[in-house]
Amino acid sequence: MKIHDLTPPPGSNRRKKRVARGIGGKGGKTAGRGTKGQKARGSIPAGFEGGQMPLHIRVPKLRGFTNPFRVEYQAINLDTLEETGDDEITPESLHARGLVGKGALVKVLGRGEITRAVAVSAHAFSASAEAAITAAGGSVTVVPAPWGDRRPPAKGNHLTNR
Repeated sequence: MKIHDLTPPPGSNRRKKRVARGIGGKGGKTAGRGTKGQKARGSIPAGFEGGQMPLHIRVPKLRGFTNPFRVEYQAINLDTLEETGDDEITPESLHARGLVGKGALVKVLGRGEITRAVAVSAHAFSASAEAAITAAGGSVTVVPAPWGDRRPPAKGNHLTNR
């Protein structure tokens, strides 16, 4: 048997019913739409609900907002720092090893444990990570973000300088 010999079983492919082609056969004249009225005339737009406020307008949109001052960190855990074997760890050295993206802000988190003294420089530290690094005899240096502080000034601040 070849692919051109394949045919569907008899009776499985039925022709589409052609309505509104004259009164000679089934589906003539009103073509199954009944007599008169809006539904017989083909003038109802999709999603029309008879004048009621349609669902796509009733449903609320654009909830919430996006914080323009959000700071996104890439997380590095203590067990990853332990595996590096370096005595001095910076965001640049982590990027060179492929652990963080280029120019990423690095936050050190406290999963795992560190057993040797290391000097870690990063943009942020969790409290448990900072405690574990200093307990192991290492040092922690917070690197400032490259753009500084992006927060807006405090409200009412312009009135206090008079």
